[in-house]
Amino acid sequence: MDRKALDRAFNPRCVVVVGDKMANGYVWLRNMSTFTGKLYSVQIDPNELPAIEQLGVKNYSSLLDIPEPVDYVLVAVPRGVAPRIISDCIKKGVGGASLFTSGFAETHSDEGSTLQETLVRMAREADLNLIGPNCMGIFNPKLGVRQDINQYHGQSGPVGFISQSGTHAIFFSQVGARNGLLISKSVSYGNGAVLDSADYLDYFAEDDETKVIGLYIEGVRDGKRFLDSLRAAARRKPVLVWKGGRGEEGYRAISSHTGSLASTPALWDSLVKQCGAIRIDNLDEMIDCMKTILCVNPPHGTRVALVAQSGGQSVVIADAFTKAGLSAPLLSQSTYRQFASFFNTIGGSYLNPLDISWHAPSIKDSVRILDILSTDGNVDSLVAELSLPFLSQIWDFYPPYLDELVAALADFKTRCSKAFLVVISAGQLEEQALAVRNKLVDKGVPSFPSFDRAARALAKVAEYERMHCT
Repeated sequence: MDRKALDRAFNPRCVVVVGDKMANGYVWLRNMSTFTGKLYSVQIDPNELPAIEQLGVKNYSSLLDIPEPVDYVLVAVPRGVAPRIISDCIKKGVGGASLFTSGFAETHSDEGSTLQETLVRMAREADLNLIGPNCMGIFNPKLGVRQDINQYHGQSGPVGFISQSGTHAIFFSQVGARNGLLISKSVSYGNGAVLDSADYLDYFAEDDETKVIGLYIEGVRDGKRFLDSLRAAARRKPVLVWKGGRGEEGYRAISSHTGSLASTPALWDSLVKQCGAIRIDNLDEMIDCMKTILCVNPPHGTRVALVAQSGGQSVVIADAFTKAGLSAPLLSQSTYRQFASFFNTIGGSYLNPLDISWHAPSIKDSVRILDILSTDGNVDSLVAELSLPFLSQIWDFYPPYLDELVAALADFKTRCSKAFLVVISAGQLEEQALAVRNKLVDKGVPSFPSFDRAARALAKVAEYERMHCT
């Protein structure tokens, strides 16, 4: 990996799309329409040129004719033409090239494998940063370099994401944004014929804009190098690893998707833990753990104070968190004495978990409960339920209630030194739940759609903190 050149590709001033055409809706030129630098097209078919001009993009018949240095090239040509384009990339001295083109080693055909070997040889001999093939390439939202037209642009965040799957890279960026998680840089690398996961781990580990790394991986080509890179990256910043293809059917899908070799789940899980990374099982868990790492104070233990809004929910929340390996201990006598002085909610209970009943106390008393819990020496983290079927009965006759509650929770989170999570129990009010989540995101308060998801995320991050702080 030529790191300096790869940095040009991830932070380009000039981008070229090769081979975009009407048949695919000029998807790549439209994806790059938000790019803040110079954007060019390379296309030799005269029938395609009028539409490319209408997009406001200057077209050249060859990459070599472009009159300035090129940092990043997105290649979308038939696989038989790919070696010729990669040859031009080498002659032009580009920072990096992504091959959207598929039909290589993942097909297990002689022709596809031979073509991929040719590209690998060319790139390695010239020290070209070749991304892919069979990938969606780079996403840099700050610069408007996108993998998909529905991705955001013009803003960025602290999350680096590395993915063998283009779909997972795109989905993570979109779902993450709705949860307040913005990308610094992301890459979909497909077959990883030249640059594999280890190269991107090395790059993101040193990237100052990236504070946490997410990785979706199906298999690796050099196991030792991958583990060395993962271990080194995890020493510098949190790394979350989502392994695809954990069952027999998944093994087969991996082979046909990116042509990678897989390992047994038990061995993989053990190695990831030994490297100091966090094992993730799916997209939801990736989002949840990212939120917990970036938006929650570190949980320095497994003891949790749980606040539910009904008796039944107090049982369910306790089950979820104990199942995840956390505990809901008895609180200190001092805490119970303070609660006894004012807690008079009909039908409620202030044991742990607390049941504050659907006859919800005032916002002032709710925050007072949280303040008392935050100073309890038996508690490492706090989790509070917002039950929308109950709370909606309040804001229906007092509309400002929701905004006042969100502001109070945000203020509490700011002064609370312990981990604090919110769980939104939506019931049938899914649309309202989305609005509440968005209000909390705007205030920097992480929320989760179920007790189970919040519990798993908190447990995984608490385990990570234990590993790295002992």
